[in-house]
Amino acid sequence: MAKPIVYYGSLINPTTLTSYEASPNCLIAVSSQGNIDWIVHDVIDSLVQETLLQKGSLDAEVTVLHPGQFLMPGFIDTHTHAPQAPNLGTGYQYELLDWLEKFTFPMESKFKDVYPSIVEKFIAFGTTTCCYYGTLHLDSNKVLADIKCNMDRHCPDYYIEESSKVSVANTEAFIAYVRSLPFGPSGVPLVYPVLTPRFAISCTRPLLSSLGNLAASDHNLHIQTHISENTKEVENTKKLFPECSTYAGVYDSFGLLRHNTILAHAVHLEEQEIDLVKQRKAGISHCPTSNFNLRSGVAPIGKFLDRGVKVGLGTDVSGGFSPSMLVAMRNASIASTVVALQNNPTTSSSSSEEEGKFTNRQLSLATLLYLATLGGAEVCAMDHQIGSFAPGKSFDALIVDVRDRTQNVGLWGISDLGVNSSTSGKDALEEMLGRFVFCGDDRNISAVFVQGKLIGGTSR
Repeated sequence: MAKPIVYYGSLINPTTLTSYEASPNCLIAVSSQGNIDWIVHDVIDSLVQETLLQKGSLDAEVTVLHPGQFLMPGFIDTHTHAPQAPNLGTGYQYELLDWLEKFTFPMESKFKDVYPSIVEKFIAFGTTTCCYYGTLHLDSNKVLADIKCNMDRHCPDYYIEESSKVSVANTEAFIAYVRSLPFGPSGVPLVYPVLTPRFAISCTRPLLSSLGNLAASDHNLHIQTHISENTKEVENTKKLFPECSTYAGVYDSFGLLRHNTILAHAVHLEEQEIDLVKQRKAGISHCPTSNFNLRSGVAPIGKFLDRGVKVGLGTDVSGGFSPSMLVAMRNASIASTVVALQNNPTTSSSSSEEEGKFTNRQLSLATLLYLATLGGAEVCAMDHQIGSFAPGKSFDALIVDVRDRTQNVGLWGISDLGVNSSTSGKDALEEMLGRFVFCGDDRNISAVFVQGKLIGGTSR
């Protein structure tokens, strides 16, 4: 049996929307099955062996991080489109519906077999869990092994499903295929099927009804879709479903709004929709980069957080121009700043609201970290398994390296000694996290682990 591995060094771990652990001298043990066995903080060098003895882990393989490196949970991308990756950087002169017609549907209609290279790119940027949209093609989606996209109206003639019955039959076949795949070393799946009505406009009532029945028969089946991304989209949805008072109400009427539903965008949600999403325990994937690029608007994420709605971040490739969650975090910060300036143009963010509130305030570093990790896990209804470091959870992790030797010329101030001359200990670690979030890129991701297995990073 393989020996457990113990990592020793600095660790960042999200805890709440307003706080995170910054532990400069931490031991974290990973079992041969890829789960976290135990964590001990504040262990100085001279006490490492004693601590290992107390934990019964003297035979463990110990990996020591360098100064200037730290461990953190892997990023969780709650919304992106694998077949759109070749379109990155194109078509941003259009708004959503025209962009779909001129760029997205043509690419997806012919997209087949380059998914593996796309997944590798997401891994290189530190994404350890990703909610992908695929295409209509059953066989190529098996290669992606994540989801099948359902849509049977308001799509080009060359890219539409034959009927709702065919769509559901292929969906059922795909779900069965994904669930037949081998599990990871910890005995849990590495891939989950996701029921995916693309958005209400592209689905007829018979299709939505059939998907709702499929969801009702399987409470564990995840669901993902788009909502209220663009004002024209909202208007068209209300025209197509006049019996429903709101966009969210359409999904709810077909039983597609529940605890493991991921709603992408939510830029233009009405007040009653926010209440409904909260009541159904659904989650929102905030995709600020795409919302800026396609001029969809700025989602009021602070309001959602104050109302107790689950929120994660999504790259939304290729509406978003980058598969990097770091870019999504930066644009989420900018988006929240825009909202704050619009609503409090003469008031500082620190005094405009009560302490601990998020509405109309710039998101803090702690909040951005949470949304990109544990918040995303909550949106995916997988926070019991991933999103943070805790005994029993999967070791989905990154080793971040902010030393000069990474040759990221945009990240300044961290020498090979690993600390800025003016800081040390916890303060230095918090500074390194901030520099990584706002100035880092794939060159600063030394290792990427999923269920304890090294699958990416510059050291690999």
